[in-house]
Amino acid sequence: MRKSPLSSVPALAAALFLSTSLTAPLTPAFAAAAQQAQPASPQELVSKVDIPYEKFVLPNGLTTIIHTDRKAPIVAVTVYYKVGSKNEPRGHTGFAHLYEHLFFGGSANVPNYDIPLEAAGSTPTNGSTWYDRTNYVETVPTGALDLALFMESDRMGHLLPAVTQDKLDKQRGVVQNEKRQGDNQPYGLYDYFQSEGLLPVGHPYRHSTIGSMADLDAATLTDVRQWFTEHYGPNNVVLVLSGDIDAATARPKVEKWFGDIPRGPDVAPVKAGPVTLPAPVSRDITDQVPVLRLTRNWTAPGLNDPDTPALNVGMYILGGLASSRLDNALVRGQELAVSTTAYDQVFQQLSFLTMVMNVKPGVDRALAEKAFGKVLADYLRDGPTEDEVRRAVTTLLSGEIGGLERVGGFSGKGSTLAEGQVYSNDPAHYKKDLEAMAALTPERIKAALNKWLSRPVYALNVVPGKRTASGDQMGGWGDEADHPAPPADPHAKAPALAAGPARTAPPVQPVSALKFPAIEHATLSNGIPVTLARRTAVPKLVMTVDFDAGYAADALDTPGTQGLMLSLLDQGTATRNATQIAEAQERLGASIDIDASRDDSTVTLSALTDNLAPSLALTADLILHPAFKPADFTRVKAQAQAALAQTFSSPRALASRTLDAAIYGKHPYAQPGDGLGNAQSLAALTPANIRAAHDEWMRPDLASITVVGDVTMAQLKPLLEQAFGGWKAPEAKAPVKPLDTATPPAKARVILIDRPNSPQSVIMAGRVLPLTGRTPGEEPLELANDVLGGDFLSRLNLDIREEKGWSYGVRTGVSQPTGPSAVQLIAPVQADRTGDTIKAVTADMAAFPATQPVSAEELQRVTEGAIRGMPNQFETNASVLSAIRKNARLGRPEDYYATLAGKYRTIGAKAIGAAAAQYLQPTGLTFVIVGDRKVVEPQLQGLGLPVEVREAPAAPEAAPEKE
Repeated sequence: MRKSPLSSVPALAAALFLSTSLTAPLTPAFAAAAQQAQPASPQELVSKVDIPYEKFVLPNGLTTIIHTDRKAPIVAVTVYYKVGSKNEPRGHTGFAHLYEHLFFGGSANVPNYDIPLEAAGSTPTNGSTWYDRTNYVETVPTGALDLALFMESDRMGHLLPAVTQDKLDKQRGVVQNEKRQGDNQPYGLYDYFQSEGLLPVGHPYRHSTIGSMADLDAATLTDVRQWFTEHYGPNNVVLVLSGDIDAATARPKVEKWFGDIPRGPDVAPVKAGPVTLPAPVSRDITDQVPVLRLTRNWTAPGLNDPDTPALNVGMYILGGLASSRLDNALVRGQELAVSTTAYDQVFQQLSFLTMVMNVKPGVDRALAEKAFGKVLADYLRDGPTEDEVRRAVTTLLSGEIGGLERVGGFSGKGSTLAEGQVYSNDPAHYKKDLEAMAALTPERIKAALNKWLSRPVYALNVVPGKRTASGDQMGGWGDEADHPAPPADPHAKAPALAAGPARTAPPVQPVSALKFPAIEHATLSNGIPVTLARRTAVPKLVMTVDFDAGYAADALDTPGTQGLMLSLLDQGTATRNATQIAEAQERLGASIDIDASRDDSTVTLSALTDNLAPSLALTADLILHPAFKPADFTRVKAQAQAALAQTFSSPRALASRTLDAAIYGKHPYAQPGDGLGNAQSLAALTPANIRAAHDEWMRPDLASITVVGDVTMAQLKPLLEQAFGGWKAPEAKAPVKPLDTATPPAKARVILIDRPNSPQSVIMAGRVLPLTGRTPGEEPLELANDVLGGDFLSRLNLDIREEKGWSYGVRTGVSQPTGPSAVQLIAPVQADRTGDTIKAVTADMAAFPATQPVSAEELQRVTEGAIRGMPNQFETNASVLSAIRKNARLGRPEDYYATLAGKYRTIGAKAIGAAAAQYLQPTGLTFVIVGDRKVVEPQLQGLGLPVEVREAPAAPEAAPEKE
């Protein structure tokens, strides 16, 4: 993938305790209604999944599919090229992905692909490469559709004159840093070993999509030009336009922009079916990981094989469901594992069947392996039950229905239609898959599993220890020692190309203003406020129950208390154990997630409208009647300790928790943002601590409910009243987090955490700001951050990634919590450029705005471009829900986003520059670096910053078996 959003460190999901004094039983009428409500059948769910389309093919072979969806004034442009890494020959691994990056570097008539689109309001603008295809996606305002089509056609038909040696060298560096970033993670080399063990040298799915360092190093301009000429003709492309468009309008536009591009060679088919090993194979690899990981692997048929739906559902029952066979037996049953999973990773011509067991620390390996194998053997002998099949199919279908909210992106309706055409020559192939899933029987699944999982297995196990392999030497064809590539000069001169015909970009037409959904309010009889935004695009809704607690509440308790408490919520109630809770969700096609942020502890329900009453009953049961059995506490505590060990082994997670503690000092926001506390505090927690914390924090007078989706207030409020209205607050006064605690003065320094054998350094930096998320009028600061490091076209990312090629992505952000805000930066960079990156970052920050004020192009992009992109940002129920909750938390008016365009238009370059000068300077930044000390420390000399070196923390011990 070309652009990688730097997502936040995953937090431990969590749970609550409710003492007898706070519990409120479900009313008999509601409980009876919920019990009697029959969940929708798989066949009923399948009938709701429909993406109508029209299709036409231009004379040059370009296949175009149109889907009309008028819910918002946006059109998703989805382009699939029928070329992926499976098409790469020996010596050219990584070429498809490298070309994906080059596609964004400009074409003959478009100097930079991102700038015009983002200025027009495109969100997202991205691309990705996989074994079978390369795709590009952008969702634009309807008035910018012609611009998007012009740009897609210019790089399809007129790219090569703009592919220069300089661009090749820079994107080569970016791709190699993308490879290092993936390799640098715990278990980061597993995929290389998996494909190498399952497939012979030369099999098209054996080498990695990102390729080998050697092949990337050797790529010449002549090579990449030839690769483009052989694969990227319109006859090898599927274009999907979905959203505010129809075929009658679309066809002349497509003919205008793409019709003159000549056909190219057809992409040659490759033979790439599944492979049966001659005998079982077992291999151990060592890595800097916290727990032993056992895996079992096979290849299986591709997505068009009749066995694939059965294998997909069968593996989901084995290890994908929350109530999976593996979880029931190994995590909750014998408690030999901290987590398990199983899945069928499906591609066009084959798939990888994988089952995984992360062994609980202290468990004998032989015992773990025996139990792991027994689960599979029993499953193959007995097959799934009828109930398991229905639960798995319902869960998967519910996810498909939810995916219909988006018209574009990597997983929306546009991609669904494109993949059907590319892989199966049928845009509606998804319907056949869903109908096949709905018709599955236990016997059909058992037969498919036994056919494919009874073959010789590849047991690949990752053992804690020193990493001895290097990702730099992996990912290629596999026989380089026997077939060394001829010497190549990556800078060999290539002949100049003619500029090609001049084409003019069309103007962006007027863009419709954002129409934020209407918001309704109600209050339950116990005082809980309810907010609803009705949206009917899909027959689902999403609901949150927010409590004013969050990880900051641990400032008044033991660190890790809130996270462990929350993670116990779905582990048992007065009438259900953890397995029964999971099974109940699966039957309903519902999902109940429990987590926290700094400020809030949140229970989130995603439910099918048809199954709302029983889904609400289940949610209320979890919140009001948790059991908190000692055995559950002991098991979940051990899982939390394993998660903490995983955090210590992840360079980014370790940097994040180190930085928060360094800049916030004794403030509640110094609590680790993953909710795990520390090894000592986690080890000391007891069930009594959990009960006390729940009595203190999880109460109706600290709760609020927000709902977005296909339900009316008249339908919703009675159900919520029946579920939660009888829940009474205790007499004790509600707690208040000390968010006014002083933070330490900003201190310029470097904290270097030694992580040997790291091909990349993860740099994070931050400083607490003299404002809070509730401070009004901070929109100029938000825009200043966008200019500096907030998006792909920001100054820092263009400098460190696009110009220098040292990183896969650099970002900055300004947090907006209830309490004090902070500016933070993250920059994963190649290890030998750590010091240079800090110098470049500080120089770029200091120059804004002193020597480099906001340019006219930047001002247009972050203001008018953001305004044009607003309709795209609230396409899903979840995105609307998030906006409503954020407005409430920060004390904003409900029409904040509807009025934001007007505010942006009044903010000029001067105000943005002033915000940057006040808040975004490098003065006082604390830098945290997680990397190889022997490589990094010499680079820090001459920075003028004090350096503190720390050893990476040791992994915590697992909880004892009994408490």
